[in-house]
Amino acid sequence: MPDARPYEKPDGAAGARLLCDVHAAASTPEASGILWKLAEPGRQLDANLVRLSAGEHIGTHAEPDLDVLILIVTGGGVMHTPEGELPLTGGALTWLPHGSTRSITAGLDGLTYVTVHRRRPGMQIRPHPDSALASTPTPPQGHGSGREVHAREGE
Repeated sequence: MPDARPYEKPDGAAGARLLCDVHAAASTPEASGILWKLAEPGRQLDANLVRLSAGEHIGTHAEPDLDVLILIVTGGGVMHTPEGELPLTGGALTWLPHGSTRSITAGLDGLTYVTVHRRRPGMQIRPHPDSALASTPTPPQGHGSGREVHAREGE
């Protein structure tokens, strides 16, 4: 695998780079969970390479705020949606609009896929709208802590 350090442009901004060989990372069938995660500073996306073992299941859930793309790398399985079952095979690209409900079950060979979505903002604590503090302006926050409260499909 080539060196994954960013190419530094003359103005100091990071340039394009190779991050991960998904086929090499997915080649360990006994591995399960998040195999790789985009963790570059200043990013605007979150992405994960996820491996489910044969028959493993992710329960029904929805992402209320973000659209999600799922690209199947290896193996197969089924995505269960209110509209019906979607077969998941290598190379399949699925778009999940925000608010859509789904669950995933890996097939006999397991299932490895990449999820990509806009980066979630960091947790913010805000006063209840009826509180006297609600009328106090909130100072601007940074780009987020990078901390995620819920992990769904490694998203």
